[in-house]
Amino acid sequence: MISLKRTFLGISILAIALTVVACGNSGYTNTGSIGGTTPTSTVSIITTATATVNGQSVTILTNTQGRTLYYFKPDTATKTACTGACAGNWPPLLFTGTGTPGSAISLPGTLSVATLENRQQVEYNGHPLYTFGQDTAPGQTNGEGIKGIWFVATPTLSVQGAPQATPTSNGYGY
Repeated sequence: MISLKRTFLGISILAIALTVVACGNSGYTNTGSIGGTTPTSTVSIITTATATVNGQSVTILTNTQGRTLYYFKPDTATKTACTGACAGNWPPLLFTGTGTPGSAISLPGTLSVATLENRQQVEYNGHPLYTFGQDTAPGQTNGEGIKGIWFVATPTLSVQGAPQATPTSNGYGY
């Protein structure tokens, strides 16, 4: 009788674990690995994932927890327009490590850190990066297009101040 109870308990725990793992799939694919400090003092804080943006499957930039990264059109490479309450809703991606920020995968653009109103903020191609407070799980892109000034950051994001290679209404340079 005790063996039957243990077997039932073991099967129940396994079923619960499998259910938790299955429910945790958010429909996005992480294409980079979470990195740490490498011998060159580059700290991996950005990776990429595939997510649905405006009905299309797109490669996006994410933090190492899989949260979508965004850029704010009113920002410049030397001044952020999103401070105070705005930064509460759109937390800036801050760099607190030593060395330089890096990516878990190869990116065509440049990662840098700028000392801006939000402290040491990570930039991609001169665009300060943010997460969105209403994205509650990896791969969500709920902030895309808000007020026509917030956009999902992609690896093809143009250099700040340069015109898009192919002008688009959605803020992407592809």
